[in-house]
Amino acid sequence: MKFKQSHTVKEIAELLGCSFVGSPHHIVSGINEIHKVENGDLVFVDHSKYYGKALKSAATTVLIDQEVECPEGKALIISKSPFDDYNKLARHFSPFIPQKEAVSKEAVIHESAIIYPNVFIGKNVEIGPDVVIYAGASIGDNTKIDEGAVVGPNSVVGHAAFYYKKKPTGYDRMHTCGGVHLQKNVELGGLCTVDAGVSALTVIGEGTKLDNHVHVGHDTVIGKNCLMAAGVGLAGCVVVEDNVTLWGQVGCASDIVIGEGAVVLAQSGIAKSLAGGKTYFGSPCAEAKSKLREMAALRKLPEILESL
Repeated sequence: MKFKQSHTVKEIAELLGCSFVGSPHHIVSGINEIHKVENGDLVFVDHSKYYGKALKSAATTVLIDQEVECPEGKALIISKSPFDDYNKLARHFSPFIPQKEAVSKEAVIHESAIIYPNVFIGKNVEIGPDVVIYAGASIGDNTKIDEGAVVGPNSVVGHAAFYYKKKPTGYDRMHTCGGVHLQKNVELGGLCTVDAGVSALTVIGEGTKLDNHVHVGHDTVIGKNCLMAAGVGLAGCVVVEDNVTLWGQVGCASDIVIGEGAVVLAQSGIAKSLAGGKTYFGSPCAEAKSKLREMAALRKLPEILESL
């Protein structure tokens, strides 16, 4: 999320009641979580295991729980609880504002778009030409829907990211200030769910088609002309390249890449990144031919044991 205007690290640190390392004039132009950071962003880290990743990332300001050596050109903000202070910034710059009307006055809807009854449309939503949104759908804040896209009945686009911090008192939710971008001619079936990015965008690329009951996690980026059958579930921060096919009930772990043109057969579980141009099967999935040979060999195991 980019701020409406940039702030100095001194101003951000004072807002949080924290000390900082670096020039007081160092500029912070936005906040983002680690998978989406850009130059000018602030990122948080609260475990020494991930210090290196945060400090070497594109983020130029790091909200951190210990004072460490500050990389050149960056600044640190020292916090007792970086998760909580990051959340404080997210709420400060993108506060939750309840909406009482079904369609926000801030939404921009093209005159050719077809909006069925009982549709909810949130703030800062942009709906392009020839979009169709069927009855019962919910379009959350900060969603952009491009020309010719279709959102099926009772689908939810832009709900809060599934991102929690476990504490002795329970689970604290990360405040969502990102959004969703459905590109040209995307189609969502009925009862699909597309979570908003934590502080950036969840993206579904041009021409991609989702069947009913497909879930797309926060900050996932899906390429062009992908096909996903019913029951597919993608965790957060997944990258699905162009022309990928995922058949029914495929499940995918977070923070992995599915290469261009890959095909994953039904009920497979994706636990690590997959190279493009191949067909996969199983849980954890592997190339389909080898997985099927493995299954055939296992069926012979009782016969082998009896012969011993």
